[in-house]
Amino acid sequence: MMHRKVRFFFVYLLLISLCGGVFVIPSATAAPVTIDNGLQFKDTSGNPIQAHGGGMLKSGSYYYWFGENRDGTNYVSVYRSTDLKNWQFRAHVLSKTSHPELAAANIERPKVLYNASTGKYVMWMHKENGSDYGEARVAVASASNIEGPYTYHGSFRPLDYDSRDLTVYNDNGTAYLISATQVNADLNIYRLSPDFLSVESLVTTLWDNQYREAPAIFKRGSTYFLLTSGATGWNPNQAKYATASSIAGPWSSLSNVGNANTFQSQSTYVLPVQGTSGTSYLYMGDRWAGAWGGPVNTSEYVWLPISFPSATSMSLSWYDQITIDAAAGTISGTNNPPVNTSSWYKIKNRNSNLILGVTNGSVDNSAVIEQYSDGGWTSQHWQFTDVGGRYYKIKNRNSGKVLDIPSSSTADGTHVTQYTDNGGLNQLFRLLGTGDGYFKIMNVKSRKVITITDGSTMSGADAIQMTDDGGTDQHFSFATTS
Repeated sequence: MMHRKVRFFFVYLLLISLCGGVFVIPSATAAPVTIDNGLQFKDTSGNPIQAHGGGMLKSGSYYYWFGENRDGTNYVSVYRSTDLKNWQFRAHVLSKTSHPELAAANIERPKVLYNASTGKYVMWMHKENGSDYGEARVAVASASNIEGPYTYHGSFRPLDYDSRDLTVYNDNGTAYLISATQVNADLNIYRLSPDFLSVESLVTTLWDNQYREAPAIFKRGSTYFLLTSGATGWNPNQAKYATASSIAGPWSSLSNVGNANTFQSQSTYVLPVQGTSGTSYLYMGDRWAGAWGGPVNTSEYVWLPISFPSATSMSLSWYDQITIDAAAGTISGTNNPPVNTSSWYKIKNRNSNLILGVTNGSVDNSAVIEQYSDGGWTSQHWQFTDVGGRYYKIKNRNSGKVLDIPSSSTADGTHVTQYTDNGGLNQLFRLLGTGDGYFKIMNVKSRKVITITDGSTMSGADAIQMTDDGGTDQHFSFATTS
């Protein structure tokens, strides 16, 4: 008679084979998790997650997150998680050595589908030659295991159309490719072949000359939603969406969603999170570092719950934190802004207990910001304006000018000044909590934080920007004033 443990092992192997060959270790139900928004997410080893422009696929108890790795060697990496917060790096599934065609290439927006008929995981990507955007091709790879290895099948233009930003969608066994074409002027929807490895036919062309990119599609009830961004390079813009009762259309006209810059993000994917309490929908966006001149691999992530005022409409609101209960299928958001936008504040340095003000109460452009004892002067009072996604302008009460990093410098030691509001990224700041009631004031352009020169505790010491070193001279608190 077969031993009970041995019999269980063979049954488990059978279940693995039926699940597409993915080895899934049974785990406890994922507990609710809370995620801070608009930051670089870290994996379980503490490294920044390189999954930009990516998408997700659930297999067994794991969510798999595929995305762009911009380390110069690898193109696509994959991570897995049971709770959507704690991500374990699994593999680099596509790199320069995967195929001769990839020795010099640019791979963007990888998305993976599972084909139940073939048992294959199929990856679709936007492929360029590594030097410009003239190729405008799709690329395809596949694997028998979700974590690879993936076999690269080459690149091509679907039905001879140029193709840039793209996504794919599995609609109960029939798969579709959605991609920007005509140099982003139009958006094409194609039906894929039954094995998901090639394009079979053009289904429809949407929004002639609207210049939409970054498509993300999902279905809720009987309604398909197609979310896109405008084509403004790295800079964020107004997201828009359309709806249809069939992928073939007709599709509705475009409607705005979120604020004018989509909370400083661009759409990449919408993930249905299904659980015991129903299904919620997670907006996944990229906050591209190119917008502030940083390396792409330092880009950040914006995740938001989608709400639905009606069966055919959607809305997005900003939340500082989101809480995901993957087991229940619920997503909620909370806001904990350290300041409001109507009050005036004193900004006190933690190390010196002195407050920031404009030197000599000047109202001139380029006047330097310094720390000083509280004199009750309006030149030491500041107001915060949220311009979206918790990016702030910080305005002086006396001068009406805003905090500014001169010439958009990214150098350590650059003085913080005041200047007429010009809308530049060098005049926008993030307030990053230290976890104990204090905050770092980070410039959006330079990614440096406001510091007091040499950590001085003396009145008259200047405010400068420096690399974050965790010192208390880089920590500030905010107290309202009349």
